[in-house]
Amino acid sequence: MVLVEVRWHGRGGQGIVTVSRILAQAALLDGKYAQSFPEFGPERRGAPVTGYTRISDEPILIHSQIYNPNIVVVVDPTLIGKVDVIRGLSPKGLVVAHASRGPDELKKILGVSDVSVYTVDAMKIALEVLGRPIYNTAMLGALLKAYPLVTMDSLVKVIRERFPGAVGEKNVAAIKRAYEEAIGVE
Repeated sequence: MVLVEVRWHGRGGQGIVTVSRILAQAALLDGKYAQSFPEFGPERRGAPVTGYTRISDEPILIHSQIYNPNIVVVVDPTLIGKVDVIRGLSPKGLVVAHASRGPDELKKILGVSDVSVYTVDAMKIALEVLGRPIYNTAMLGALLKAYPLVTMDSLVKVIRERFPGAVGEKNVAAIKRAYEEAIGVE
């Protein structure tokens, strides 16, 4: 694997920093190199938040914000149209979004033709599996289906360590269900 850079978009309180770190920790378990870091605007619940994850098979010598991500993960669909979520996205890049609409429709809304788009109804999954509208971990499952940056085994191990007991098992179930339900278009 060459260096892969992921930019996460969400709002304060949605666990953007957490999922970025979980992905990086799973990469480390897989024997890869990883970085994870957030970027905050106004530090309040509900304000737009950006998180970043870098993963590589070789040491990562870059220590800056990600300007041209290979992958963009949109955790909060209300940001589409309000924040330029595809800003700097690499040609032939990938968008993974929480959306009730399909990837073809989202591709039109984003105005992109040369990127792959995957969507999953992460809110529905979170409500049915977790019983709460917390869908950041479900987005990890959709991301893994769209681009297998890490193994499912490593991701599950990190989730169980981060959220022990029933909460962890529910999050694992949400990840696996999102992995199964995510759909994409090239």
